[in-house]
Amino acid sequence: MTRSSTLLAASAEPTAEAAPEGSPAPETEPEEEQVQVQVQVQDQVQDQVQDQKPGREADPADDQEAAHGRTPPPTPAEAFDALYADAAPALVRQAYLLTGRRRLSQEAVERAFHHAWQHWPEVACDRDPAGWVRAVAYDYALSPWHRLRRAHRHRDTPPVERDRRALLDALLALPPPYRRTLLLYDGLGIDLPETAAETEASTPAAAHRLLHAREAVAARLPELADAGVLQERLTALTGSGPAMVLSPARAVRTGGERRARLWTRAAVAAMTLLIGVTAATAVTAPREYRAPVAPGHQVGGVPPAAGPEQLSEEAEALRDWLRSGPAAGPDRLLPQPR
Repeated sequence: MTRSSTLLAASAEPTAEAAPEGSPAPETEPEEEQVQVQVQVQDQVQDQVQDQKPGREADPADDQEAAHGRTPPPTPAEAFDALYADAAPALVRQAYLLTGRRRLSQEAVERAFHHAWQHWPEVACDRDPAGWVRAVAYDYALSPWHRLRRAHRHRDTPPVERDRRALLDALLALPPPYRRTLLLYDGLGIDLPETAAETEASTPAAAHRLLHAREAVAARLPELADAGVLQERLTALTGSGPAMVLSPARAVRTGGERRARLWTRAAVAAMTLLIGVTAATAVTAPREYRAPVAPGHQVGGVPPAAGPEQLSEEAEALRDWLRSGPAAGPDRLLPQPR
């Protein structure tokens, strides 16, 4: 028992001394007086506890949690770091089985955790936070746009072990939806309805994908025709992947926040530019309608315009000489006597 409960119990028990025979029985205190005594003792105990901890103000929430033996809930950053430390290594190995590229696998997992931190209230309330992040990482890893990137155009060096290399080649030869369904069901042991929900397909469609994927793997590796053997091999392959150096959880959180701020600033800049262009267009645009000038075209049946012929050099010289002389005078208009 704790000190406070002992004191409360001691104060609650009335002290009874042995009374001689024939003496009147002691009067018992009323219930209200007993309750007041208990409250006074409890206040004294709390005052003593506060005196033993100098420099710390009493917090009713802390006292209540300490009385019930509860620890305060973790902060969102602590919960995110715990999820990242627990799920990130396994997700990187799983993404490597889907892509065959180490850098792309690490990038997919980090992008998935960036997205999870941006939507942390939704992820924290989800019944399977690791599954939420896994679905985002798989979608990013299997995106067809990575084929256009030079860094992820070719696969990495396959494993040295013959069995692992053969199974990885068989997995990568499957279409992406079949590959993902096979990894979820046989590699991770997820139920068929949950596999169908994560792959955004109906349960019959997921079952057909699983069967066709098993048949394709068995055609390449006949020793894996048994579903149980295939599940064991896939589970072992999922658990033991290439060693990869992951970024710290804090770096992932700050990277996601930095990316979100960058995209926000880019969106604000684009919106500002759009508003400026719209305003400039509204100012410089014409206020009235101006009909466009029709293009010219040849008109037939009209005679050519008549006019004086072009003068020759001699005719031009004569014209200039005549113009240089006086407009009237005996040289031109009056006859000369003989």
